[in-house]
Formats: sequence, structure tokens, C-alpha cells
Amino acid sequence: MLIDCLLIVLGVAMVLRGADRLTEGAAALARRMNISEMVIGLTIVAAGTSAPELFVSVVSALNGTPDLAVGNVVGSNIMNTLVIVGVTAMVAPIVVSRSTVRKDMPFTAGATLLLAILCLDGLGSLSLRGNMISRIDGILLLAAFTMFMVYTFSVVRKGRGGVSGTEGLDGTSGPIPESDPAETSQQLPVWKALLFVALGLAFLIVGSNFFVDSATSVAAALGVSQSVIGLTIVAGGTSLPELATSVVAAKKGQSALAIGNVIGSNVFNILLILGLTATICPMQIGGITILDMATMLVSIAVLWLFSSTKLTVERWEGAVLTLGYAAYLAWLLKLAIVPE
Repeated sequence: MLIDCLLIVLGVAMVLRGADRLTEGAAALARRMNISEMVIGLTIVAAGTSAPELFVSVVSALNGTPDLAVGNVVGSNIMNTLVIVGVTAMVAPIVVSRSTVRKDMPFTAGATLLLAILCLDGLGSLSLRGNMISRIDGILLLAAFTMFMVYTFSVVRKGRGGVSGTEGLDGTSGPIPESDPAETSQQLPVWKALLFVALGLAFLIVGSNFFVDSATSVAAALGVSQSVIGLTIVAGGTSLPELATSVVAAKKGQSALAIGNVIGSNVFNILLILGLTATICPMQIGGITILDMATMLVSIAVLWLFSSTKLTVERWEGAVLTLGYAAYLAWLLKLAIVPE
């Protein structure tokens, strides 16, 4: 137990250090390649910070523990939307581009709704227990993910604002302006920016694995159910990279990177991770409930609403999101004391 607690502390420290390196390297790449921080957040950063969810979900499904795999993704997306955006907004209000509100968030909401529909397996019952995320469902999720990536990179090629986040608040768009010579001289060279990204991702993945493995061992020893562990400890641990990266980005004034990380991670988690996992090994749903799915849907709807008002997630709105997660967590902890 003592060793597990020490590994939890070490894991958190590694995640924080990795987030700092990753944010610095990703922002430098965006400037050097004349690509917006939003696109970097939606792709490179989102893929990297979603790596722990991918690892945990695939291994869990192969080991015959689908509750952990599905619960990990559902719990991670709830935490991404409520805690990560909430805490980040309380650190510094998040400015959201008009195109993100009109295009990216609807896509994320659509992906979330698609997962909920696939988990229902028909309209005969609202219970999720025993339902399947089949191989065909997995292929459908992967097809939707391919569409998302094609759209994202088509916007980059066209040099439009859109998903890239270069759109101004007045609806205009365009490439990122050149930095002044003094700022350019202080920018990281491409090789060093790539090194920072690689090192940051490595620290994030290793640190989150330390946290997840140790925290899961402690929870299991205390008799917490597998589905609750997946929705809370494992989801929280695998979301540590997103949390650390988004908060660090917000403190550095890079809110586009922060919101892009959250939106991109949610899409990656549902479409790529569950799609790939179900294609490899169809998953039967056990401990995930309608309330969990409803919480995931409502959370993204509330974030969409908050982002639409003044194109900013204010500090008080961040507090509302965080309190929403606290209420959800209290409900889960109540369930944890009741054996399955």
C-alpha cells in the first residue's frame, strides 16, 4: 500500500512535468509550421494525451474486463468536459472561436450521441447491462473518426480559420500572423519542439500508468467495484494528461490549445479508442448505466451552451462544470459502497 501511494505521487509529478514540455513544444510547432494551436490541440496533443485511454481500453477488453474499457472512456470524457474545462476556465477564462462552436462541438456532441445509441442496442430497453458494442459498431466509430480527421486536415490545407481556431471573434479567418523578429529569435527550433513533444508525451503516458495501476490496486484492496474504478480512478488517471496540459496551456495564455485538447480527446476516446477496441474484441456492457451516458451527453451540451455565450467559458461557468462533476462523483461513491 505504501509503495502504491509513492507511485501515485511519482505519477502525478511526471504528468505535470510532461504537460509543461508538451505544451511548450506543441505551441512552438504551431508557430513554426504556421498551423493554429487549435489544430495542434485537436490532433497531436489530443492523440498523445489519449494514449493512456487507448492502452487501458484495449488491454482491458483483451483481458475480458469490458466494464473497465467502456467505463474508462465514458468516465474520461465526463471528466474532460466537466473537470478539465471547469478547472482550466477557473485558472483563466477560455476563449472559443466561433467555428469551434459551430463545427467542432457539434461533431463532438454527435460522436457522444452515436456512442449512446450504439450502447442501447435497440429501443426495447433503457438498461445497458448485457448490451454489446459489436465489431460492426466499432467499424462505424472508426469510419466516423476517419471523417473527422479528413475534415480537420482539409481545413489545414485550405488555410482557413474553421477548426484551426484562427477565426477571429468577428467571424473572419486567416493564417497565423508572423511573429516579430524578437519573438521569432526566442522560438524553439523544430527539432527541439519535436523533442519536447516526444518527451512530454512519454512522461504523460508513463506517469499516468503509474497513477492508474497504483490507484486501482488501492481501490480494489478497499473493495471498490470494477465499473466504479473504471469510471473514477482509471478515468481520472488517464485524464491526468489532458488536465495538466490544458491547465498549463491556459496559464500560458494558449486557450485554443486547451479547448482543442479537450474536444480532440473526447472525439479520439469515443471514435478511435472504442472503435478500435470493439473492432479487435466486441465488448459487453455491464456496470455502465443510463445515468453515466446521460451525464456524458448533458456535460457536452452544457459546455456547448457556455461556449456559445460571448464565445468564452467564464470562471463562474468553469465552477458550475466542476460542481457538476462533484455531484456525479458523489453519486458514484454512494454506489461504491454497495457490492455489485
